[in-house]
Amino acid sequence: MKLRTIVFVALFGLLVVGPVAVQAQEVAVTPDVVYGHKYGMALTFDVFTPANANGAAVLNMVSGGWRSQWRPHAVSQRRYQPLLDKGFTVFAVRHGSSPKFVIPEIVPDVRRAVRYIRLNARRLGVDATRLGVWGGSAGGHLSLILGNASDSGDPSSEDPVLRVSSRVAAVVAYYPPVDLRPLARGASPEITNRRFPALNFDRSEAPAYSPIVHVSADDPPTLLIHGDSDGLVNVSNSHEIYAAFQEQGVESKVIIIPGADHGFRGEDAVLATGAMVDWFVVHLGSRSSN
Repeated sequence: MKLRTIVFVALFGLLVVGPVAVQAQEVAVTPDVVYGHKYGMALTFDVFTPANANGAAVLNMVSGGWRSQWRPHAVSQRRYQPLLDKGFTVFAVRHGSSPKFVIPEIVPDVRRAVRYIRLNARRLGVDATRLGVWGGSAGGHLSLILGNASDSGDPSSEDPVLRVSSRVAAVVAYYPPVDLRPLARGASPEITNRRFPALNFDRSEAPAYSPIVHVSADDPPTLLIHGDSDGLVNVSNSHEIYAAFQEQGVESKVIIIPGADHGFRGEDAVLATGAMVDWFVVHLGSRSSN
């Protein structure tokens, strides 16, 4: 199917992100780009390209509870506007969703998305060396896995996408679960069967998908943002992986928001968004693409 490009032009001159108003800019949206197939289903992402694109890209992991759902483009654009205003092209990456798929089946999807974007960087208008990744909760977990458990690709693969690296240059994770070993199959049925069926996989596989296990000195710069009143993913998750990053000498930072729960709102969301954008400005740069 031929891709179509939708151009969003602000009708009111301003878009509002939290309580902060920002000047809207023209953004080209290319929806439903197919980066792979799974059991006959297309794996897709949407591309948000600002008029002042600087060549760097941020991949947003569209995942909550490892459920990945389509959002209206106007809704997504409002969320991405602070990044777009800085010239970042944003990819809204959807993966094979829970409850159909479990984490060992989901992680290869997001790795493939990175590979596909890198392979097709020129066509997509981005610099293959300046790819960042960002997500919250399950999306934060996937962002960390991309940061510290990726690879350079398989040169022997018949699939050209799989020959390409899935490594990223910078990571931002909001309130991420970092250790799945206590949570995978064998944990309470309430967790694995009802609330988070993506965790219903063999516990012997959990280390491979636990970011805390894979921290090493060559990990990309990583920012963690967490509320100290998070009732779903305890703030200790960010403290623990931050300590591991520091021990390995990884450029990293943790921001703890007093009183914030899971899912930032209001001023907490503004603080987190500002810190996220600043991290990518510093670590992906703002120079124009070649």
